[in-house]
Amino acid sequence: MKIKEIKTLSGDRYNYVKITTDENIIGYGEIHPASGTSGTPFVSMAGVKYCEEYLINKNPLEIEKHWQHMFRRQIFRGGSDMMAAMGAIDIALWDIKGKAYNKPVYELLGGKVRDKVRLYTHLQGVSKEELAEDAEKKIEEGFTAVRLYPFGSFGSKSFAEGSGLEQMSFTSMQRHAYERVEAVRKAVGPDVDIMIDVVNRLTPPEAVAIGNALSDLNLYFFEDPIEPENMEQWKLVASQQPIPIAMGERLYTLYQFKDLLVNQGASYIRPDLSLAGGITNVKKISNMAEAFYAGVVPHNPLSCILTASCIQIDASVHNIPVQEYPYDDNLGIKKDLVDEPIKRIGGYLEIPNKPGIGVNLNEEAFKHYPPKHYERDPLIFYDGGLKDY
Repeated sequence: MKIKEIKTLSGDRYNYVKITTDENIIGYGEIHPASGTSGTPFVSMAGVKYCEEYLINKNPLEIEKHWQHMFRRQIFRGGSDMMAAMGAIDIALWDIKGKAYNKPVYELLGGKVRDKVRLYTHLQGVSKEELAEDAEKKIEEGFTAVRLYPFGSFGSKSFAEGSGLEQMSFTSMQRHAYERVEAVRKAVGPDVDIMIDVVNRLTPPEAVAIGNALSDLNLYFFEDPIEPENMEQWKLVASQQPIPIAMGERLYTLYQFKDLLVNQGASYIRPDLSLAGGITNVKKISNMAEAFYAGVVPHNPLSCILTASCIQIDASVHNIPVQEYPYDDNLGIKKDLVDEPIKRIGGYLEIPNKPGIGVNLNEEAFKHYPPKHYERDPLIFYDGGLKDY
């Protein structure tokens, strides 16, 4: 069997790779926007073309061999856009391999270690009342874990309203976070797990202050408190506040995750299969984390193809306590772009028994959802300086 064609598909703001073999077996993977997360993912899409140059006419079943070639052929290797391209391609190759052997990918990774996958989902709302109301709805549906952004509005809309993180004092950050998390805790009761995510937007002193301010609300984890590059600062934040830290959605190599774990910067790591080199690399990262007694919570911000890929890892890796799940994953555009989403029952996903990753793109639907430009708004301080995106 040979790889005959590699092409990219875009529907709405979601991007995919489709690999076709000379035996007409098709594999799908999802492309992370990487450096185009605040713009258009031109570079990660171009990375697929670069990998195609090597892959055409190769045997698609030799996945580890191809992964090593794609990674080391770059010479200046390990950048986010190339790892995103490799991630999508790797997922598609595993999809092909599963279909070729008529097995779910998790069976090829060693088999199931669990019967279903526990989820946490994102709360919608700005005010503490809106967040509490949405939390009650999610718990009624069967979710046992929820995540919120604790600072009100997000992006330039918040600047116009004068209510965003970039306009808060050191003290008001703590008050805003406490009020919102307290409201959610009261809404869901003492036994539901609550996570917060601040999207890498705090300084280390701010992160330490927030963690300590929320200490009596019993959070499951504090996700991405500070910028992702300096592992010594992650160690500092983790050691000076009481909430377990989760980090890793902006990391993409085995070596970056090794540095995070060695520095004891996170209790939970968050590799993204579509960014961190696909199923092949995330399985290695997860196995490494097991030796550090660290949990793995795969990052999952995109659509049903990525969710289906995460499930293959979730099913076959011991140290995965919970899986991120976008609430709209089985609704609207995302549902239309695939043949059938992974089935959710309450706060759990069923582990599918279909070959490959268990989900295929519905390519007919793409004509109804033309590619959409996505621009992430900047956070601008009162003085006009840039805080972050």
